Amino acid sequence: MPPAPPPMVAQTLAPLFFLLFFFAGPVICWRPWPNSQLNSTNFLFGGSKKFEGSSEFVQLRYHMGPVLTANITVYPIWYGAWQSSQKRIIRDFIGSISAADSKPPSVAGWWKTVQQYTDQTGANISRNVHVGEEKNDRFYSHGKSLTRLSVQSVIKSAVTASTRPLPINPKSGVYLLLTSDDVYVQDFCNNVCGFHYFTFPSIVGYTLPYAWVGNSAKLCPGVCAYPFAVPSYIPNLTAVKSPNGDVGVDAMISVIAHEIAELATNPLVNAWYAGQDPVFPVEIADLCEGIYGTGGGGSYTGQMMNDRDGATYNMNGIRRRFLVQWVWNHLLNYCSGPNALDQ
Repeated sequence: MPPAPPPMVAQTLAPLFFLLFFFAGPVICWRPWPNSQLNSTNFLFGGSKKFEGSSEFVQLRYHMGPVLTANITVYPIWYGAWQSSQKRIIRDFIGSISAADSKPPSVAGWWKTVQQYTDQTGANISRNVHVGEEKNDRFYSHGKSLTRLSVQSVIKSAVTASTRPLPINPKSGVYLLLTSDDVYVQDFCNNVCGFHYFTFPSIVGYTLPYAWVGNSAKLCPGVCAYPFAVPSYIPNLTAVKSPNGDVGVDAMISVIAHEIAELATNPLVNAWYAGQDPVFPVEIADLCEGIYGTGGGGSYTGQMMNDRDGATYNMNGIRRRFLVQWVWNHLLNYCSGPNALDQ
């Protein structure tokens, strides 16, 4: 990673970072958002283009910023009330990213697409991703309604705690804030199910890549837990059975995968993205949101698999199965996943 910019440069860039953080619009892709107009040309990146087989509108480019080439450590911050069984599902998924011996199609096979992205020296994204130290905030220290700024304050509390603070790891750390199903975060359920960015030194004291993902089981399962739940306002959609018996957490897995993939390839929002405007970056998982298998596009998830109990999944991991969205393969120029039937 290049050295941090000098103070005057950082001060010059601060207004741009502020605008990007607060006003970056949601990427156009398919999820059953409230008030969405079906069959609209607004679904260019989902409904009207089969991106796993069509690439004429996608111009994903490298903008010379750093990517995560060193061994990646994910630091979970459990905010709110979390059951041990829920934590195990999420830990198992993160651990599966580097589990090369998992039965195919595997989470590790999915990560191989992410690994193909490089920095300006030609170094690839690291294949090694593991769970590091964790922090529990079971007493909702910043309340049950968080803004984007207070999300960063939660991270500050985790890294500056008087007992067992999380390590400071700006080079290869990913700080993953996970909010329980009774916590609302700004824009949750309206146009985001998760997001990633980097912390501001003025708030946290350091520039740290982070992501937030919320459990939507109580607040908006038909939106952020799709396809394990479906909204009543869109006809002819049928929910599928979640692979680990927890609709909210099983849905979080794909969002966590989405954000970790984008943090690895665009940690400071100046590396891999499509479009000319960094205020509105379209990243490698944005391009494929809603696609889980061959033929996916629009409200059709693509071809997935069912286990003997009828649960739906598309990837194997450590001790479990998961349903994880595909990501953009810049070498093939379409969405790619380990369960593809035609790749």
